[in-house]
Amino acid sequence: MNQPQSWEARAEEYSLYGFTDMPSVHQRGTVVVTHGEGPYIVDVHGRRYLDANSGLWNMVAGFDHKGLIEAAKAQYERFPGYHSFFGRMSDQTVMLSEKLIEVSPFNRGRVFYTNSGSEANDTMVKILWFMHAAEGKPQKRKILTRWNAYHGVTAVSASMTGKPYNSVFGLPLPGFLHLTCPHYWRFGAEGETEEQFVKRLAKELEDTIEREGADTIAGFFAEPVMGAGGVIPPAKGYFQAILPILQKHDIPMVSDEVICGFGRTGNTWGCQTYDYMPDAIISSKNLTAGFFPMGAVILSGALGDRVQAAVEAIEEFPHGFTASGHPVGCAIALKAIDVVMNEGLADNVKRLAPRFEAGLQRIAQNPNIGEYRGVGFMWALEAVKDKATKTPFDGSLSVSERIANTCTDLGLICRPLGQSVVLCPPFIMTEGQMDEMFEKLEKALDKVFAEVA
Repeated sequence: MNQPQSWEARAEEYSLYGFTDMPSVHQRGTVVVTHGEGPYIVDVHGRRYLDANSGLWNMVAGFDHKGLIEAAKAQYERFPGYHSFFGRMSDQTVMLSEKLIEVSPFNRGRVFYTNSGSEANDTMVKILWFMHAAEGKPQKRKILTRWNAYHGVTAVSASMTGKPYNSVFGLPLPGFLHLTCPHYWRFGAEGETEEQFVKRLAKELEDTIEREGADTIAGFFAEPVMGAGGVIPPAKGYFQAILPILQKHDIPMVSDEVICGFGRTGNTWGCQTYDYMPDAIISSKNLTAGFFPMGAVILSGALGDRVQAAVEAIEEFPHGFTASGHPVGCAIALKAIDVVMNEGLADNVKRLAPRFEAGLQRIAQNPNIGEYRGVGFMWALEAVKDKATKTPFDGSLSVSERIANTCTDLGLICRPLGQSVVLCPPFIMTEGQMDEMFEKLEKALDKVFAEVA
């Protein structure tokens, strides 16, 4: 048997790829990366790429932050691993829970740890089912989310994810209901104002609750800005319209801040950017600046009290993971929160966000860019065949994939999502690096649009 020799061939021979365009892999090979330098990654051939995707939204402090590395080393030397079962947990876990409530919008609350955002959303659903059953409402199990939302890849969190690709798994599971995506540019009806669009979505929510029965609905989950849906901010006034409806029917509102949390939108939490108060927050990604796999369910004081009462009734919460509240992960998270909030990273997002938007506004003058959208350090450009009618390119052209591949050839990493190209760089990005990002992106757009327009 002849063994493949190149890194690219070895990757393709032995790997099962996730969320990867296989025609691109077969044609171009895998980018095999060895290390990172600030916001750049370096491949096995020594080529450097400015990673404007922050790894996967999460490497906000870059790829070689000395303080985070030292925090990990110190904790590995002190106490390299433990669980949070049976009434035992590390001191780092206790301190992180205190810190998360301190920096949350809640004046008190409780925290439960997982290994990812997907597991955190899955856990939150189980918490709601558990709580409602303990309160004498076992039929209160349906989950409301939105089309184009992304909440994870477990069977439950994938059922929450409003993406058609999950049909290949036979998902969603029964009881997971998807409402209209709050993207006014794409889903607003002809002649409908943004205010009318929001009223329509609020009525859809009210009608859905009436049809299904409030006593059957366990909770409503929403990202402040839809991330993997293509960086879709909510229509103006959206959360202010839906929150009173949910509160009237005693339906908990969960803010999925896996992407938005810890600075990505310009505030610590996306719910602060869009001025709403959830009942619970889901955190991951920026929680550890990507230096450790971790997720967290953060319950408000009121919701935490209800869950704790359910726990006391049966004397335990029968759920958890071996690495929940891992001491090394918690030590890294404590350092990451300090780095983002106190070492100037959050300030840099606020300082450069206007420059970011101005650059995209200029690029969006291109006749094949239908919309630019975003907030803080998360933005997207949507490619269209016809700007006036918002007509997309034929899917067979794989336009966003071609743009992303061309950017890679030029030394820039960005992400294709549907017909959009997404930019969500590390918080350490400088003005010069932002200019480099725009220069390479424009070259890629000009080349691809010349080929397909």
